[in-house]
Amino acid sequence: MLLTCHVEGERKAIMELDWPEYLGGPDRNHYSDLTQINPENVAKLQVAWTYTMPDSGQTQASPIVIDGVLFGVAAGGQAFALDGATGKQKWIFEDDSNKVSNTNRGLAYWTDGQDERILHAMGAYLYALDPQTGRPIATFGNNGKIDLHLGLPMVAQNKYLVSNTPGTIFDDLIVVPVRVSEGSDAAPGDIRAFNVKTGELVWTFHTIPYPGEYGYETFPADAYKNNYTGGANNWAGMAVDKERGILYVPTGSAGFDFYGGNRKGKNLFANCLIALDAKTGKRIWHFQTIHHDMWDRDLPAPPNLITVTHQGKRIDAVAQVSKQGYVFLFDRETGDPLFPIEEVKAPVSDIPGEESWPTQPVPTKPKPFARHSHTLTEADINPYAANRDSLLVRFRSYRKGFMAAPSREGTLILPGFDGGAEWGGAAADPKEGILYVNSNEMPWILTIIDRPKKEKLAGMTPGKKVYTQYCMGCHGEALAGNSVSGFPSLIGINKRHNKAYVSSLVKTGKGMMPGFPMLKTEEKQALIAFLFNDEKIEAPSAEPTEGKYQLPYTTTGYNKFLDENGLPAITPPWGTLNAIDLNTGEYLWRIPFGNEESLKGIAKEPTGLESYGGPVVTASGLLFIAASKDGKFRVYDKHSGTLLFEIPLPAPGFATPATYAIAGKQYVVIACGGTKLGTPKGNQYVAFALP
Repeated sequence: MLLTCHVEGERKAIMELDWPEYLGGPDRNHYSDLTQINPENVAKLQVAWTYTMPDSGQTQASPIVIDGVLFGVAAGGQAFALDGATGKQKWIFEDDSNKVSNTNRGLAYWTDGQDERILHAMGAYLYALDPQTGRPIATFGNNGKIDLHLGLPMVAQNKYLVSNTPGTIFDDLIVVPVRVSEGSDAAPGDIRAFNVKTGELVWTFHTIPYPGEYGYETFPADAYKNNYTGGANNWAGMAVDKERGILYVPTGSAGFDFYGGNRKGKNLFANCLIALDAKTGKRIWHFQTIHHDMWDRDLPAPPNLITVTHQGKRIDAVAQVSKQGYVFLFDRETGDPLFPIEEVKAPVSDIPGEESWPTQPVPTKPKPFARHSHTLTEADINPYAANRDSLLVRFRSYRKGFMAAPSREGTLILPGFDGGAEWGGAAADPKEGILYVNSNEMPWILTIIDRPKKEKLAGMTPGKKVYTQYCMGCHGEALAGNSVSGFPSLIGINKRHNKAYVSSLVKTGKGMMPGFPMLKTEEKQALIAFLFNDEKIEAPSAEPTEGKYQLPYTTTGYNKFLDENGLPAITPPWGTLNAIDLNTGEYLWRIPFGNEESLKGIAKEPTGLESYGGPVVTASGLLFIAASKDGKFRVYDKHSGTLLFEIPLPAPGFATPATYAIAGKQYVVIACGGTKLGTPKGNQYVAFALP
């Protein structure tokens, strides 16, 4: 399957037919030069083939296509290869010794013209697979895989870590995103490059700086030791300018997400876009989009590498979308903002021990592509809600100021914890300088509470104590969960699963749930006994052992602000699709994206919906996107936002499409796993083409 043409012109011609990297290319623009499907014929699209995955459930994967072979990831984390023209399976890979349940967004491909491999992350391991057979390449790491804890300090070797976004390839290196815990027990988010041939660690950039490193003074002096804070990791993926050799890395918050009294300071390099020398990992420039994050404002997606006309000059730029609904635009080489960014005064936290940062950065252009909580009035409460009066009472009680700090009475977070922009990211026409981004407008409530005291924990059984410390924030004190916010009930789990399955789940996590590998064997056993209602009740210990990561506060969990029917408590639109001209910083168009069927005929249509997964844009003038809760695949005119085509999918496609051509025929493929947001499960990849 090696690319057979090594003359640069011929190789480029072949690659233009492929979708060779995650989100289309190293610029992460979700862009294709293909034009066979165009505004005049797009209404004729039909299903070309389907592929049934070996299991069902949420998949966020965007496949890659190399020389006519499609490489994807199934809902269960297996890597597979298909004939891109027929959907016929060539191989599938699964490691029986490493069963994982975390979502996975795809694969990376590397070749030097002689050798080649597929790089596939499963849980905490990175595999190098033979693209022709799917078998691990024994000369990579330990018989084909490496443990991604490699290079982290000893204190982090047993901490939770998975990689669920494809790594970024530069020369013979792969730089791997990792997801870590969001608590104070988080592993450090060091950015690390590995050799694609051997698996050896080549360089490390410390996102929580060590003594003598730039930014060290922005954390407490011993923060780098990873005893009480971690994170500042890249989990969303990266972009790379291969000609300049610059890697662009967006990072998330430091742990714990919602209280930073133990990590006082600005906290570099959390919540930053960092430009690194791709060969060495040395910092070139950075910009911090949130200072001392207390709101879980991770940068949620890879940046876009585009070229814009600014003040009469053509400038190679990097655009970073954010959960706040901002687009930050910089000169790719210098890091200079192309539109001014102001430091705006932010409220002071009144949580004892917390020291919030006095200002936060706001770009003057473009304007936000999502509403903010401080702009809402009582007129913005959902007029279709039967319990609107009670929603108004709650709305009045919440804090809603610009970057209002987490609070005991509850702080309204809009855009919510999932954005604004989310992991699907933005598509961009790199030649025209136009950015296309789907945005969520779901309000969430952040409420700070005291962490249970020794006295309260002392009166609990061992299993309930573990549950209270690690699980209650999401699943609630009564184990009932919060289904509308995506957290399942654990009541009756003993009737749905066996103990072995739950034990594995506790260790590895599932979907977006983190695992807890740091739990001692007896702690995990006690937790499972508690969940299965067969915990032996002994006299409670008078002196419970507090975890070394214990903080004085926690939260009531991730709770959406909803009406009694489970719809957002604010007025539509609840999701939008936006086209932003980054040459001028102005919007070309903005439309609601998706529609709530229960309000059909009642609300002005469409209402817009939450969406997960991004769009794809083509040179022919089209924008392909699934992503929405209503489970449809849609195609828009990229110049006007006019809907040109839509079709129901077998299950919602919470993923980003890919487009490619084989033998002159253009295909668009989307993974349809459903499951998220309470939607039905699916198990198919669906490819569309013209008749």
